[in-house]
Amino acid sequence: MAKSAVLLLWAQALSLAGTQHSQLTLEPPWIPVFTDEEVELSCQGSSKPNYTMWYLNKKPWKKTRHTNLLVSSPGSYQCHSPGANLSLPITLSFSNAWLVLQVPARELLEGDEVWLRCRYWNDKEVKNIAEVRFFQEGKLLQGPSRQAELLLYPLQLQHRGRYHCQAKAGKFFKSNTKSVPTMVTVQELFSVPVLESPAEIREGSPLVLGCLSHLSPLRPLTHRLYIFYRGEVVVGGPQDSSQLRLPAVDLLHSGSYSCEVRTDTGSVRKRSARLTVTVHRIPVSGVSLEAQPHEGQVVEGERLVLSCSVAAGTGPISFSWHRQGSAAPLATGPRYNVRSVRQRDSGHYQCAATNGGPAATSPALRVTVLVPVTGATITMARTEPSVPAGESLNLSCSVRDGTAPVTFTWLRDGQELGSGPVLALGTVGSAHAGSYQCLATNRLGARRIFRALSRALPLSVTPPEQSQPEPRQRGAAVATGLGVSLPLLLLLLLAGGWQLRRRHRAGAGKSRGRDPAAPPEAEGRRLEPTAPPAEPEEGEVQYAHIVLTERGPSPPRSPRGSPRSAPEPEPQVTYAVVPGPHARPRLSSDTYENIP
Repeated sequence: MAKSAVLLLWAQALSLAGTQHSQLTLEPPWIPVFTDEEVELSCQGSSKPNYTMWYLNKKPWKKTRHTNLLVSSPGSYQCHSPGANLSLPITLSFSNAWLVLQVPARELLEGDEVWLRCRYWNDKEVKNIAEVRFFQEGKLLQGPSRQAELLLYPLQLQHRGRYHCQAKAGKFFKSNTKSVPTMVTVQELFSVPVLESPAEIREGSPLVLGCLSHLSPLRPLTHRLYIFYRGEVVVGGPQDSSQLRLPAVDLLHSGSYSCEVRTDTGSVRKRSARLTVTVHRIPVSGVSLEAQPHEGQVVEGERLVLSCSVAAGTGPISFSWHRQGSAAPLATGPRYNVRSVRQRDSGHYQCAATNGGPAATSPALRVTVLVPVTGATITMARTEPSVPAGESLNLSCSVRDGTAPVTFTWLRDGQELGSGPVLALGTVGSAHAGSYQCLATNRLGARRIFRALSRALPLSVTPPEQSQPEPRQRGAAVATGLGVSLPLLLLLLLAGGWQLRRRHRAGAGKSRGRDPAAPPEAEGRRLEPTAPPAEPEEGEVQYAHIVLTERGPSPPRSPRGSPRSAPEPEPQVTYAVVPGPHARPRLSSDTYENIP
């Protein structure tokens, strides 16, 4: 039955796997063989052979038309059947001992069902032995019993070693007999699996774990199952595939993984060493910053919203906001919101993002807070808007508030005149008269423009003033006037004195009959010029009026304090300079009195 199973497996291997080794079997399938026995070798290939080539000790030995061959001598036998390769060797050994331990004459693999039998010479029915014991490396495994066979199932690698049996054997008189040790060799059905994983595993990426195990060429069609563990928890299988595929992993998939390979019946199980799998987050990269309004240009008092985003990066990402020149972060979170910006909020802003590793920062964004222009005002050096012709005049325009750059435009009577903060009129004339205004402008971007128009400044231009002489010239003019007018003044004084004396005498004659209530005529007299003076030349003096005042006689004083007569006082003359045609200011030096 065992022979039939082996042949069936070998036929499947040849049909499914292509050209394989020729299959050499032995009947009965035990070694060592007693020296008086023969065994039959059988060779099977992939097709019905026309001949079979036999080898002994790796050398060609016989060529037969049959697939079977009887042998009775020790050696290493092989066969070659057409359509297949040379078979694996079977080593036949013969023994002339009374008691032998026989093992199957084939390659023993893990998981096989293997019988060891203790046999007495020519005792086919096992009647001549009793109290059988089996030993491995001198260690008792089974017995004593009448059981002459020892089952090793499933066969494991630890079953390798030297075995012998001990029994009471004999046809007529049984005695303790010990067999010669027999070597049992066990080969791996498949190798110990090795778990493989990518060198670097990023969060969100697929994960493929491979469980690699090499199957013995003696059993190429052995079906195996694969199981995957994280720690002691099954995360995949049992399955036919040797790979574990996870479509997308996160940090929770990190851990210690292993895999197990086993046969369908579970007779052979092998587990890999543990492999630590660490899922790394994708580092944050491609940090960008956006502003609303666009490009971070905002008018004072408006709302400013900054948003931060990343192009790559997994896991929880934390954001922080920074302004150049400030050590402490301004805020956290993906958005930075300022409800009402002020001019002090202007500056360069950056966003930093991290998912636990090194932080990545965005390029700096300049935020410009613009203050619209207000309070445009025109100023000039003069306090009065009336400017004499011939003077040099500049007008200046300034604003109370406004973010630079501010441009200025000058208007006269509503028409554009020039630009710049200062309007240089130069030497003014009548053509410069008019209503002046200044238009101050600043802008935010290309579309938002702010303007402030000053109040109108009416500017009038008057004729030029008559030039005033220098102090020395004025003194010379006064002296010249005195030199010319002094003779005339003396004549006027003489005429006035004569007229006064004449009236005094006439009044004295009439005083005796005058009405007491009438006002005295001698209290004071005013002499008006008989003809208006001629227009003075440049530098001359024109007198406005002359007042002669006559005082009455004082009562005489006595030598000891009594009143007596005093000399008659000189009349006083008062005169003043009349302002000239150019309406120059009156000076204190323009008024003179007569010298007693």
